Formats: sequence, C-alpha cells, structure tokens
Amino acid sequence: GYTARMAASMQRNGARRAKGFVVLVSVVVLISGLVSLSRLSSSSSSAGSLASYVSASASSFGHVIPASGLGRAACMKQPRHHNHRHQQQQHAARTNLLGGRSLRVRAADGGDLDENDFPFARIVGQEDMKLALLLNAVDPKIGGVLVFGDRGTGKSVCIQSMKSVLPLIEVVKGDPYNSSPTDSSLMGPEVAAKTAKGDALETTFIKTPIVQLPLGATEDKVCGTIDMEEALLTGAKKFEPGLLAKANRGILFVDEINLMEDGLVDVVLDSAAGGYNKVEREGISAEHPARYILIATGHPDEGELRPQLLDRFGLFTTVSTIQDTAQCAQMIADRLEYDADPAAFCKKVEDEQKALRDQVDRARQLLPSVKVSEEFMMNVAELCGKLGTEGIRGDLACIRAASAAAALEGRTEVSMEDLEKVTPLALGHRLRKDPSDPVFDMKRKKIVVNALRRISDPEAFLSPA
Repeated sequence: GYTARMAASMQRNGARRAKGFVVLVSVVVLISGLVSLSRLSSSSSSAGSLASYVSASASSFGHVIPASGLGRAACMKQPRHHNHRHQQQQHAARTNLLGGRSLRVRAADGGDLDENDFPFARIVGQEDMKLALLLNAVDPKIGGVLVFGDRGTGKSVCIQSMKSVLPLIEVVKGDPYNSSPTDSSLMGPEVAAKTAKGDALETTFIKTPIVQLPLGATEDKVCGTIDMEEALLTGAKKFEPGLLAKANRGILFVDEINLMEDGLVDVVLDSAAGGYNKVEREGISAEHPARYILIATGHPDEGELRPQLLDRFGLFTTVSTIQDTAQCAQMIADRLEYDADPAAFCKKVEDEQKALRDQVDRARQLLPSVKVSEEFMMNVAELCGKLGTEGIRGDLACIRAASAAAALEGRTEVSMEDLEKVTPLALGHRLRKDPSDPVFDMKRKKIVVNALRRISDPEAFLSPA
C-alpha cells in the first residue's frame, strides 16, 4: 500500500511539473511575441488577428496558445526570421492586423516612401486651413493647428500634402531623432555625445517628416520605452524612441483627436509646448528634443475638446463642404486626373509646388527681421481683453501668426490686414461659447474681426456706409 501511494504521489507531482512547464513556455512565447511586435504602429488591430500571429509563432515550440484573453493590441513589429514559410505566416498575420488595408511605411531616416501625395497647391476652397498650415510652417512657435469640419472636406489630404511644400532639412544620417548637425538644441543624446567628442557626423537631406499618431497608440509607443527585446537578449537597459522622436523637426499629425484619450492628448501637447520629451521607465531616464508642429483634425459630431485643450493649440479653423460650383468642379477634375496618374499630375503642377516651397523658405529666413509695432501689440492686448480670452496664449499666437503672414508676403512690418487675417484663427476657439446660439461657431470670425476694427479704427467702423 505504501509503495502504491508513493507511486501515485510521484505521478501527480510529475503531472504538475509538466503542466507548469507548459504554462511557463506559453508565457515566455507570448511575451516574446508581444515584444517582437512592439515597433510596428497599427491604427487598428483585433484580438483574433494577434492570436493567429502568436499561435503561428508559438507553433515552432510545439504548443499552441489560445486566443482568449489577448485583448486589443497596437503598435507592433514583426520579429526577423530566416525561414521563408514563417515569414509568409507573419505577413499574413500583419495584413489581418491592419484590417486588410495597406500601411504606408516610413523610411528609417524619417522620409516617406510615397512621393505622390495630392499637391498642396491644387487644394481649393479651404483657404483658412491652408493659411493656418503655412503660418505654422514659417513659425512653428505659433503652436500648431486644430482643424474641425465635415467629412470629406480634404482635411487629412491637405495636411499630408504639406511635406511637398516644406523645404528639405539636414539631419544626421541614421539618427532616430532627426538630429540637426549644427543646432545643439535639436540633437539627440547620441549625436550630442559625438559632437562633444569632436567626432565627424555624416549628414543627409530629407523631406520634413510627417508622423501620424494612430488612435490605438499607447503612451509607451508615443513617448518611448525600454527596448524589451534588447533587455531580454542582452540584459542591457536601452531606450527605444517613440513617435515623438520621429516627429522631431517635423509634423505630428493626429486625426480625430476628439476620440483620443485626454491623458495622451495632454502628453502630446506638453511635449509640443516644451520642445522636449522626458521619459522615466523602470530605472531608465531619457530626454530628447521633440520640436514638432502639432496638427490635429476632428469632426464636431464626434464630440468637442475640453476648453483647456483647445487653448493649447495656436490656431483653429473650421472647414465645410465647398459650395462654389466652379471651385467644386475644378477640384473634381483635378482629383480625377490625379487618380488616373498621380506621378504625371504631380509633375504637371511641380512649378506651383516649387513656388510655394520657395515662398516658405524665404519667409523663414525673413521672419527674424519682421517688426511688430507697439501700437499693434496694444491693439492685440486690448482685443484679447475685450473678448475675454484667458491667459496670454491668444496674444502670443496673434503676434506670431501676424509676423509669419507678413514674412510670407515678403514684408518686414506687420500691417492691420495681417492682423485681420490671423486674429480669427488665433482667437476664435478661445471665445466663450454661447450654448444657446446654434450658429455661434459660424459667427466666430465676424465677432473677432469686428472687435479688432472697433479698437484699431473706431471712427471708420462707426461711420455710415
């Protein structure tokens, strides 16, 4: 009897150990799969797709991991394998994770592989939005742009086409922060260390990067985190830069910002305002430059941003469906021609694009010479006081945007026409909204311009027509 009980006990212990080993292998495989996938940014993903990928990866260990409990995954990158059949399985899983849609992949140096975006110069009927984008291109200190409006009005197309009118920037080759070889405030930690040692830097010119922030992104993916793959393989703690590092010296584009978590929006706005990103993760402290132009879009039917968040954007504009028949017909004709042959259409309008690029480049060089008179500063301060805006963000946005508008036109002095063009963009979203007025949003521009005219020239404003 004693021998039988001992045999049964040993059998039970062996079964427990085998089960524990299987669970341990499953956990290790799952963690390895998630770590390997952590670098691919995906705007939409599903638990079933991730489960199929992890199951395919785990099959090489002779164990299949169930799909339950995996949850939603985002921001993933496929590990490298030499087996061709396994690479095909990875590609199929990645396609499922993207919902069958193609993902625009950006080059390692921050450029974009797609060179034929719809030309910025051929977008018609959205002049306020184009002006706001160009002003920020001239002076990023304005504070970014928030664009609200109807679907299908060209918000995302216009923003994506910005890179075709922005001048090339010089960066250190292979640097994940798009570091400047000459400006120490725009250097990543590795480049700064090389510069301090006097090492030579290999540079190259790239298009201004436009990095899109997917709705499914986590704070770790945006700000950066520990490179878990490196930590597991070598035991070393290494910082892995996030999307803010890729957007340095470029544009960070957030589509449907009113659907994003407020905490993540705060992080992005803080980095944009401060010009740097600081990360504290599991014993690692990392800091790098994050000077980018924040451009966001949203649809009013999907909810509004909190007033505290609205105030953080330098300029705000609303767009609507084009009502002018001639403009609408021209836009349709251009779009059809572009869809038929994007490369040929972009080549056709390259002269217009080049003229815009040169205009922005000249304006950037001229901006430090633009002067704002004390009278204009007094007018802006009085205007903001009468409109009841809080703080001085509105005042600064007005002055900077007016200076950029003057530079765009090749002038070194700000005029009243400049102020009239930019004050609705800089102050419209800072007005206290009247909830009882259903058309208040349509009257923002008129309210601001009329208030400015009353201050700058009250006699002319009150004189009979």
